[in-house]
Amino acid sequence: MESLKAKINKTKLPNHIAIIMDGNGRWAKKQGKPRVFGHKNGVNSVREAIEACAEIGVNYLTLYAFSTENWNRPKIEIKTLMALLVSSLRKELKSLQKNDIKLNTIGNIKQLPEKAQKELEEVVKKTKNNKTLTLTLALSYGSREEIVNVIKNISKKVVNKQLKFEEIDEKIINNHLYTFSLPDVDLMIRTSGEKRISNFLLWQLAYAELYFTNTLWPDFKKENLFNAILDYQNRERRFGKTSEQIENINE
Repeated sequence: MESLKAKINKTKLPNHIAIIMDGNGRWAKKQGKPRVFGHKNGVNSVREAIEACAEIGVNYLTLYAFSTENWNRPKIEIKTLMALLVSSLRKELKSLQKNDIKLNTIGNIKQLPEKAQKELEEVVKKTKNNKTLTLTLALSYGSREEIVNVIKNISKKVVNKQLKFEEIDEKIINNHLYTFSLPDVDLMIRTSGEKRISNFLLWQLAYAELYFTNTLWPDFKKENLFNAILDYQNRERRFGKTSEQIENINE
């Protein structure tokens, strides 16, 4: 693993990595266990991803922890996930502080159980001055819902004459997103072999590099993240320009 980590070019790191943590249920099924067993083991992979990002100097990590659509899952699974969220936050607070990691959340947090909301609020408050890595949990998050809310909020400001129609641009939209304090995503990773974005950061992924791996989330370790970053570093990011234009900029 150290040799893999050593291959990473620290001057070409993705500033912001986002991960769709998929495959907990299938992993548990392979073990002959209920789905919740996979979620519990997935917590270890969360820790691995956070530590790996902090070790090499990635500044932002966003994890798709619970989508708006996940509320349609069986009640017992939702209850377990919420309890797991609370217990994990309590257990990891000391580690977040020790490693100078700031916790952030995006999504409709008010939909979460009160206990989970309070735990989140406390950890966010206690880690707000940390600077090494910003860890964002997308909870009760759906990108379409986020964009609908942006349109409503901007429209309200236009109607109330707080904003002129002509002033609406990308910056204004960015400032009304849940992610207003975060940079755009550079690298999006999805585990378990699925090749979908699943209503995750649709606006913020506009120019992200997409990396799909067959590894199920509970099996995702530091070396898997390092592999994704190495793959990212071997790509040419053009942002709509030609290869020749990019070469001229870099010269």
